[in-house]
Amino acid sequence: MPTVSADAVPFLVLIPIAIATDGLRRWRRRAEEERARTAALQRERQEALRHAAEQERARIARELHDVVTHNVSMMVIQAGAARRVMAADQEQAREALLAVEAGGRAAMSELRHVMGLLTMNADGADPAGSADLAPQPGLDRLDALVAGVRVSGVPVQLRVAGQPRPVPEGIQLAAYRVVQEALTNTVKYAAGASATVVVDYHADHLRVEVVNGSGAPRGPAATGSGRGLIGLRERLAVYGGTLLAGPRPTGGYRVRAQIPLEAP
Repeated sequence: MPTVSADAVPFLVLIPIAIATDGLRRWRRRAEEERARTAALQRERQEALRHAAEQERARIARELHDVVTHNVSMMVIQAGAARRVMAADQEQAREALLAVEAGGRAAMSELRHVMGLLTMNADGADPAGSADLAPQPGLDRLDALVAGVRVSGVPVQLRVAGQPRPVPEGIQLAAYRVVQEALTNTVKYAAGASATVVVDYHADHLRVEVVNGSGAPRGPAATGSGRGLIGLRERLAVYGGTLLAGPRPTGGYRVRAQIPLEAP
């Protein structure tokens, strides 16, 4: 049976202690690295949630702006028209008030839709019943939008060029909002001017253009904040689209949006 000298005994005792100490040191280092990775992931997750919340707030703000500005502008103009002709032409005043009522109902319907989005659960549940609301407007609703603006006294023409084809719902909503904002500005800032809306389908993009002639601003509404056009640019940028807006050399104003589409 092998024997161990007394001088070697301390080393034999220290070896397992050294191994255990090194193993503990390595475990602590791995634990610290894991805690650091976990903390970094938590920070990244919190930053992503904050960014997503900011984007959602901005999106909802754009929706509320688009819904309220257009419909309320139409209602104010129609109410003013009814007041002016109330004594002289009761039938015309009645039509204007009916337009105010229709605008109010449209505003409430779209506001319910936007508020329904706010009440949806993160898992997609719909406790407020927002799923029963009308879908967001698209290109198929432009006829109704143009008709509503005509009722306010603005001559508007709608032309469709190219070969119509299916377009993603998000792009349709963005295009609709472009037309809505441009016509709202025409009504508010160019009284008496006519407008033309063109929806042009190309192989690789959709072009939406609204052009109006010169007109007179409607009193206090002549000063705008530009928030609507800023919101449109942000909305279009999500789909890689661009927005050009500015006065025309011959007078009036032009708003043109171009949104890329996948090849058919």
